[in-house]
Formats: sequence, structure tokens, C-alpha cells
Amino acid sequence: MMTNRFTLLLLLSITEWSSALIRPVPGISKPDKDGRTLHRTKRGWMWNSFFLLEEWTGSGKQYVGKLHSDMDTEDGSVKYVLTGDGAGTIFEIDENSGDIHATRRLDREEKSSYTLSAKAVNKSSGQVLERASDFIIKIHDINDNEPKFSKDTYLASVPEMSNVGAFVMKVSATDADDESYGNSAKLVYSILQGQPYFSVEPETGVIRTALPNMIRENREHYQVVIQAKDMAGQMGGLSGTATVNITLLDVNNSPPRFNSSVYPLNAFESAEVGSSVGSIKASDADTGENAEMWYSILDGDGQEVFSIVTDAARQEGVVVVKKPLDYESKRTYSLNVQVTNTHLDRRFSHLGPFSDTAMVRITVRDVDEPPVFGRSHYIFEVDEDRLPGSSVGTVSARDPDAANHVVKYTIDRHTDLERLFNIDSNNGTISILQALDRETSKWHNISVLATEISGSLQTRVPVFIKVRDVNDNAPEFAMYYETFVCENVKAGQLIQTISAVDTDEPLVAHKFVFSLSTVNPNFTIFDNEDNTARILTRRGGFSRLEMSSYLLPVVISDNDYPIQSSTSTLTVRVCACDSHGKVQTCSPEALLLSAGLSTGALVAILLCIIILLMIVVLFAALRRQKKKEPLIISKEDVRDNVVSYNDEGGGEEDTQAFDIGTLRNPEVIDTNKMRRDIIPEMLFPFRRVSPIKDNTDVRDFISGRLQENDSDPTAPPYDSLATYAYEGNGSLAESLSSLESSATEGDQDFDYLSHWGPPFKKLADMYIGKETQRET
Repeated sequence: MMTNRFTLLLLLSITEWSSALIRPVPGISKPDKDGRTLHRTKRGWMWNSFFLLEEWTGSGKQYVGKLHSDMDTEDGSVKYVLTGDGAGTIFEIDENSGDIHATRRLDREEKSSYTLSAKAVNKSSGQVLERASDFIIKIHDINDNEPKFSKDTYLASVPEMSNVGAFVMKVSATDADDESYGNSAKLVYSILQGQPYFSVEPETGVIRTALPNMIRENREHYQVVIQAKDMAGQMGGLSGTATVNITLLDVNNSPPRFNSSVYPLNAFESAEVGSSVGSIKASDADTGENAEMWYSILDGDGQEVFSIVTDAARQEGVVVVKKPLDYESKRTYSLNVQVTNTHLDRRFSHLGPFSDTAMVRITVRDVDEPPVFGRSHYIFEVDEDRLPGSSVGTVSARDPDAANHVVKYTIDRHTDLERLFNIDSNNGTISILQALDRETSKWHNISVLATEISGSLQTRVPVFIKVRDVNDNAPEFAMYYETFVCENVKAGQLIQTISAVDTDEPLVAHKFVFSLSTVNPNFTIFDNEDNTARILTRRGGFSRLEMSSYLLPVVISDNDYPIQSSTSTLTVRVCACDSHGKVQTCSPEALLLSAGLSTGALVAILLCIIILLMIVVLFAALRRQKKKEPLIISKEDVRDNVVSYNDEGGGEEDTQAFDIGTLRNPEVIDTNKMRRDIIPEMLFPFRRVSPIKDNTDVRDFISGRLQENDSDPTAPPYDSLATYAYEGNGSLAESLSSLESSATEGDQDFDYLSHWGPPFKKLADMYIGKETQRET
């Protein structure tokens, strides 16, 4: 209660002092341009700034100050008017007395000062007695805001094993109170949690380490609480806190260590080179690159057979097979393995050594292995003239297991499709199965398989067979030579240079000898002794009329053993040449033409031949267009008989005009020909013999006419004679026609006509009815 009274008295004293008036001073005179003196009168009232405490807690309105003018005689005629920041809302003025009050509690952090304007006017006339004048109301600060950090939680890190006082981070807080007024905004930092590991500087907020050699492996994370307090840290001040999470960063201060001194591993003897046997791993308390390790082999009886590779991802040492294993030869190996950090920190070398060693013992396990050849590949040589059955070479394989099973040998026929070789299945001797030819193939690559009898395990080995050359091919011309000799050539002139090739492969080099098989009066040969030879003329005066070409047999021999030789024939043509020896023509016909006939005569002969050919062709065409006599001179065409003959049941009546039976058998007498439109008196047997065998003349006649009509372009597109010359032959029911009825005689039963259906009903009535009447 006493404190509130003191504050109120202090406020009143401040407001009374700040509202003291300054009396007007006498006017100042100043001459104008015309020499007249102007008097400027000072304002009749002034005041200083007003001050007001924030966060007023008293009852009622808070008094700010009092305005008073010299014009105010206190008779109630003067009116005070207030305008500006907060006028009428935050601040109000008594228009009669000039007292200013604050209507509500103010906060300096929201607004620290207000600028207002006041004037005095006459109530009745409204005349301005005192012109508007500005003044400021300043809000005095009180400690009503606590310090605040920029973050509630901070993250920081510091390397482990750091010295005392190592910088961690800096934190800072702010206070909204007025820094220029009192200690309301003066902050002091302190640590509430995190001792004795860390400390904070009171004035700057810098956090530092407080203990030496803090080890991350013992404790990695720390939580520190920092306090910021205003009023310079005195009692009654406000405070704020923040949390700082500090992590110790790893350094390479922990050496790698094996968890065991001996590591046993197992490996099968069939393990391939480069395959993994197993792995070992050391532990390192560090992290990241500080925990990276490298494994190596220091010594041991297995360092030639095994190697160790570092797996960077898993930080393991992988033991790898370096050479093939053999259980029967050696069954155990030992390796002295070392592990070392790859990134060393010299500051902590005194904590070392940063390496460790362990023993790795590898036991080889036995497996059933396939046969093993004595070599990785075999190379044999054989002469190409060796006879089938001759030996080429021998391959050998064994069973590496302790059982030492018997091994059988075979040739992979996919590599010997021509079956040129064979192998003894017991001893592995390769022999020739067919004759070899080096000129066809110089090398043969086959695969030999070795298989255990007791199992299916097998191994293959490549065998390369080289076929050695034998002089079994004679040399021959290197190319086809087109040789010519000029008619005007002289004796001893070169007409051709020849060379030879040999498919054989001599030990040193080819050496060919050229000669003529017989003495030739026209040409000779000269051996250049460089595998070439020159063909020279022995005489001159060659003539195409006498001989257009000469055949010159040349014998070519080699110098290998046994000597091979061959005779190649060189054709020399005789040609006409100019004075420089350039060939003009080699044809003897051209010589005859040029000697006997001129070009004009040749053209005339050719035209005559063409005219004669045209006349012959025209004559042949006219003969083909000449009209041919018909085969049968009659008003009725044979083709009409074909159409009429198709009438059902009675087509035979229309054949009276032309009886084709006469053509088939010309010996038939006309008197014996009967009518066919009535029932015959003489019955004929059902089956008859075809007269074709005795009528070859008719057949030849018809065939000839058929061929003439087929080749005649003016003939119609049909031929009745060719179609009906042998009508009915070959039919199982025989012919239904009555042609050749006069050729034979006999009785016939026509009852079968009644079974042939409606198309033959008329015939059945005619023949069966008449036969009944006759019998009656």
C-alpha cells in the first residue's frame, strides 16, 4: 500500500513539472523593405513533453497533464481542443480546465509515444485564441517482458576429446523492454542443466566445453538448458530458457580389435579360383570413415594359395582362393591376418596401435573330382601323307581322388564332324581315321573327353593337330594367260612372261624350273631362275591363214622332295599388229573378208538374203490361209449329229444320213445296212468286240486329220471327228448306240432296259413289246 502511494506521488510530481508553462517573451522588431518596423509576437503558451507509465494498474482514468493558456482568464470562455494520435479514444481533455487523461492502460511495446496537437478557442465566437501546437506523450517502460530466445531448441555438435573451453555454439535472447531505460532489457546468461560438461559465458551466450577428453563411445548426446535473465540477473528480473542438444562428433580414437584370436574356415577342394572361402570381421567403436578398416595377410603357409579382400560395405575381410586346392596334396592352411584403420588421426596416435592381428585356419574338404589332364592343352604334328590308322599323339588324364578310378577317353564328335581322327579309349592314343590334306586344312582342333568309369564326371582338353606339308602337289600356272604373236614378229622376240604357284609349303622357298616338253620350231622358253620364264619366238613370218593359234606345252617342276612336275598348255594366238606391235585383230575370218569382198558387196548380199526370207514367209502364210476341203462332203455336218444324238430314247434315227460305222469297217456291204427307226428283225448279242484293232487305217486317218486341224489357225475351236471317233470305248455299260449293229448277229435280251429308269422307258416298251409279239 505504501509502494502504490509513493508511485502515485511520483507520477503527480512528474506531470506537474512537465506541464510548466513558458511565458511569452517580448516581441522582436525587424524592418521591412519599406523601412517599416514589423513586430512578431510569441505564442502565449508552450509545454514540454508529457511522460506516462505503461501498464497503469490504478482505478479510473490515468492523469497525464494540464494545458493552460495566458488567454484563459478562467471565466469559462476558453475552450481547449485536442487532436492527434489517440485523441478522443486513448486520450481525452477537459475542454474547460485543459486536464488530459488516458482512458485505458497503455503498453510501451505496442507504441512508445503519441504525438498530439492542442489549441484554445473562444467558446462563444469560436475564435482561435491559441493556434494548434504539437506535443508528445512518451510512455515510460517498466519490466514487463521476459527475455526470449530465437529458438526453443538448438542443435549443436563438438568433436569428442576436445579441450576445455572448446567452442560449441552461441545462443542469444532478446527483451522487448526499453534498453535505454533502466536494466529492464539487460540480459545475463547462465546454465541451468548440463554441468559440469559445458559452460556458458554470461554476457555473450557462448557455450563451451567444461570437461576435457569427453569420449563419444561413453556418452554421445548431452542436453543443456540455458537461461537468459533481465535486470542484469538481479532478483525480481524476468527470465527465459532454451534447450541445446549437443552431440559429440566421432574422432578416430578407438583402434580396431578382433573378437577372437583364431578364426576357423572350411574350403572344398573344388572351389574355383577367385571364389570366397569365408570372412572375418574386426570391431571398431568409432563410426563413419574413422571405423573404416583394411585387412591384409602378414604371413602363413597359405598366403600363396589364399588372399584376403576388404569388403568396404560390410567392413569384413573376405578370404578368396588364389590357386586351385588339392585335398590329396595339402589339407590345412594358416594365415596371419592384420586389420588396420585406413584414416589415422595423429593427435590420438598415443592411444594406439590402431591395428590388430588374428590367425585364420583353413581346412580343405575332399570332393569327388573329375579327371585331370597332364596338360591344359595338347599340340601334335602329323605329315599329311600318313596312312589311316597312324598314331598322332597320346593324351593322359588321371583321377585326382584317392580312389584313383580308371579313366576312359573319347573325342567330342561336335569338334570332329568329318571323323578324321579316332582315340583309344584306354590309353588315350589319337590316330588318323581318314586321309589328311594340308592344302584343305592346316590345323584340326578337337576336344578329348576323359570320364571316370565309376561316375559321370568328365573333363575336356583341347587338342591342336598341325598337318605338316608333304610335296604332293605339282606347280602350275599362276593365272590364265592370253598370249598372242604378231604376224610381223621377228625371231627371238618376247611374247609372254609366265610364272607358277604351288599349294605346297616348302621348308625354304619355292624354286620352279620351266621347260618345253618337246623341241618346238616356233617358240622357245627361257628360265629366269626367279620362278618366272619368258616365251620367245624362234622364227618370224607367222600367218593367220596358215595357223590361227599354237599350243605350247610347258613343263613346270619344283625342287622339293619328291620332285613334282606338271605340264600346262599355253595357247598362242596369231594376230595382226601395227608397226608398234599393238594388236588390231586376231580373227582369221576378218582376214578373208578383207581380202575378197568390199563392204558394199557384203551389204548387198545381206539385203538379198533378207528379201528372200520375206518372200518365203509370205508364201507360207498364203498357203495357210487357203481353204481346205471338208472331210465329208455332205449337206449335213457331223456336228449336227452330235446335237441330234442327245435326244432321249431315239437319237439313233438321225444317223441314217451318215453312218460312221462305215468308216470303222469299210468292208461292210451296203445291202446289209438296216434301218434304225424300226425294231430290227435280227437280234444282236449284248456284248460285242471292238473293231478298233482291225481298223488301224481309220484311226491313223482320224489322228492325222486331228493333228492338221489342231495346227490350222483358221480351223474352228471344235472337232467333232476327234471327239466321237471312238465313242463308248472303255465304258463298263458298253455303248448304247446301235452303230455297228450290222457287224454281228445274234439274240439279245432287252429286259435290262426296264431297270434303267424313266429315260429308257420308251426303248423298253419298243423292244420288249415287239419281242413278246414275236414270241407269241
